[in-house]
Amino acid sequence: MEKRDLYDNNKKPTGETIYKGEKHPENSYILVVMVFIENSKGEFLIQKRSKEKDGKYGFTGGHPKTGETSLQGMITEIKEEIGLKVKEEELKLIYAGKEEEKRVFFDIYYMKKDIDIKDLKLQKEEVEFVKWYSLNKIIDLIEKGEVLESHAEELYRIIEILDKK
Repeated sequence: MEKRDLYDNNKKPTGETIYKGEKHPENSYILVVMVFIENSKGEFLIQKRSKEKDGKYGFTGGHPKTGETSLQGMITEIKEEIGLKVKEEELKLIYAGKEEEKRVFFDIYYMKKDIDIKDLKLQKEEVEFVKWYSLNKIIDLIEKGEVLESHAEELYRIIEILDKK
């Protein structure tokens, strides 16, 4: 069973841990990481989550394991979920936020990379398939309620950040 670090209100590790799925105590936070991978055609890599997860569309991400930094956790999640090895310098932290109600810190990464999806090794317990979709296609899926709400919110945030660059 995976363990996760707990953080204080300032995103500093408390030294305490919880197991995956366990509710975190009051006055503590957990960390979530997510990556948006864009190819040279302007398409984003989106995954259809397994039926066991919820069967919705989303982006690669999860929780760093105990002892991992946000960046190390993101690299681990990419490797576990889609079987892609990436280097630290390929990932750019594009947004870091905090959700008070759920007591979650979230770090959002961006990577520009052309990937042949046939070469990916998917974690079947989590991912049914991956596809390259245009923003219009993803927005259509969002409007149909087929994308995890939190992932949709972050996509809109990333679009706004990328448009400003």
